[in-house]
Amino acid sequence: MSHKGFSHLGLSTRDLDSTRDFYEHVMGFTVVRCDIIKIAEGGQIRHIFFDTGRDQLIAFMEPQGVPGIPVEYDAGINAGLGVPGSFYHFAFEAGSVAALEAKRQELLAKGVAVTDIVDHEWAQSIYFLDPNGISLEYCCLTRDIGTADDVTMQVRVERSEQAMRQRWDRLREASSALASSLGLQASSSTNLGGGKRW
Repeated sequence: MSHKGFSHLGLSTRDLDSTRDFYEHVMGFTVVRCDIIKIAEGGQIRHIFFDTGRDQLIAFMEPQGVPGIPVEYDAGINAGLGVPGSFYHFAFEAGSVAALEAKRQELLAKGVAVTDIVDHEWAQSIYFLDPNGISLEYCCLTRDIGTADDVTMQVRVERSEQAMRQRWDRLREASSALASSLGLQASSSTNLGGGKRW
């Protein structure tokens, strides 16, 4: 069987409306499926799928009053686990360095706190957070990879644990400050409709 990439990635949110607004209007992804799953013991789960390109999907589930599922939990994954934001993140393909810079400018124009372009030697990336606190990235390869050197495990970077956390802490702080200045909570701030911005 040949590999065809991801079918979909499944994530959770406590605020599906803000999540839909962000992925549909800020990220520009098309909604391709919405479901409500009625739970026999009570409550329901709203479920939505977005096409991120090449028929690869990202999905979110939002529990509403479902017994056994906590009302409060960290949908951003990393903070809840106490690990740096880079441990669990989702990277979308930018296509080229020029497209990466264009995407960065687009996100900034939409009020998203985003890093400068980071050069990894073999790829370049920008990093930002969604309304759930999920770590996101746009990335593009800058050279072919898979050489003998590339696939040999070796020290290529050295940094402190604190430095690993700093990029994501700065993004989280910038996102919270932006939300506060707009009278919103970071976990529910959105973009567009009603003048809300992430």
